[in-house]
Amino acid sequence: MTAPMLKRTRRTKIVATMGPASSDIETIRQLFHAGVDIFRLNFSHGSHEDHGARYHVIRQIEKETGRPVGIFADLQGPKLRLGKFENGSVDVKVGHRITLDSDSTPGNATRVYMPHPEILKAFKVGDPLLVDDGKVRLTIVEKIGDDKVVAEVVAGTKLMDRKGVNLPGTIIDVSVLTKKDREDLTFALGLGVDWIALSFVQRPEDILEARELIAGRAQIIAKIEKPSAVESFDGILALTDAVMLARGDLGVECPPETVPVIQKHIVRATRAAGKPLIVATQMLESMTSSPTPTRAEASDVATAVFDGADAVMLSAETASGDYPLEAVTIMDRIAQNVENDSLYRTIMDADHVAADSSKSSAITAAAYDVANMLDASAIVTFSTSGSTALRMVRERPLATLVCLTPDQNVARRLTLSYGTNPVVVPKVDRYEDLIQLARDTVLQHHFAAQGETLVVTSGELNGKAGTTNTLRVIEA
Repeated sequence: MTAPMLKRTRRTKIVATMGPASSDIETIRQLFHAGVDIFRLNFSHGSHEDHGARYHVIRQIEKETGRPVGIFADLQGPKLRLGKFENGSVDVKVGHRITLDSDSTPGNATRVYMPHPEILKAFKVGDPLLVDDGKVRLTIVEKIGDDKVVAEVVAGTKLMDRKGVNLPGTIIDVSVLTKKDREDLTFALGLGVDWIALSFVQRPEDILEARELIAGRAQIIAKIEKPSAVESFDGILALTDAVMLARGDLGVECPPETVPVIQKHIVRATRAAGKPLIVATQMLESMTSSPTPTRAEASDVATAVFDGADAVMLSAETASGDYPLEAVTIMDRIAQNVENDSLYRTIMDADHVAADSSKSSAITAAAYDVANMLDASAIVTFSTSGSTALRMVRERPLATLVCLTPDQNVARRLTLSYGTNPVVVPKVDRYEDLIQLARDTVLQHHFAAQGETLVVTSGELNGKAGTTNTLRVIEA
């Protein structure tokens, strides 16, 4: 019998971004043991060689510990930038007018290159334009054909080379996948990542375009970071496999007072759809250079947990910060503290999602109720596709959720979902064998003690998804 795998004492998952501060095997091993459930490879930075090396280290640690580990590739997406200036920058003030055009020569105080013809074409008079994360704000005051506009500064003092631009309210006719993204996608799928995160999603069609290229080799995380994505969220949610609320660019393009409200609505809708939701960006930002977070940052993490997010994410804190291990440790402690508070359980139960009329949802809802009535130690789901487990995740059960699957890829993908403890098990053909397998697995990995109550759900044992139709109460 193999050794028991590592058991988390928290339900909200932690995502850590890999980078120069977290590249060697010992650091990654420490991060995993400190609480990281899923690792993010950020293709906005680093080479394919860097990402490949980190991927293989993570898989080595997964093999050592016996606990499935999720890995996702985060594609850069169509990041929009200004061109260059003759002297690297120009000073501006309110009322300053500057032309944005398709001339690739270095700019000056009167004009600058906009290396995105699709943006110039999409601009309308009155559209806002934000530069350098909103440090400079402009408004389009004149359009001269499809390749030239005049913008007026309404706030800010300096425009600099290659600074990023944001276009709140403007939908650009551009693919969500650039040439670089397509190359990175091919590489990431070749590695075997579990998820692909799409940056700057604008509309549901972006998900369809990516899904055609991915062809079932990984699942999709739609990053919500543009107002247009918020407006089209229902359609995006219907097509994606998971959601990341990326509050960095979203906070630039949306009024800051609206972002907390957007967060609550998106978390709630994604949970209702039974899909994983990651809350990301600047969660413990000060810990890139400080061993402790600010009180506001601790509250931000706690709010995401109280909202019912499946996962919270660290970016620069673990990729390039001075205190990656401390950041994971404090995030783990914050999540545990919230989940152990009586108010947390009240909120999770109050926001309970009503079951639909399908047999699978009815069985899942019944299992949740039975587990609560009998004070079961664990709910055990058996699924070849993961759908049975995801239906139970939506219920936010109090009992430990153990997800048995014969498919290692499914187990890795389930690491992103709230409260899941995925275990790869042999395929069984008889229901009685499944019950014994559930009992043996729970005892082996210490998810329950001998004699404690277990609630077991499963579908047909033929591998067909969405056939959950069996509920049984047993003793461990």
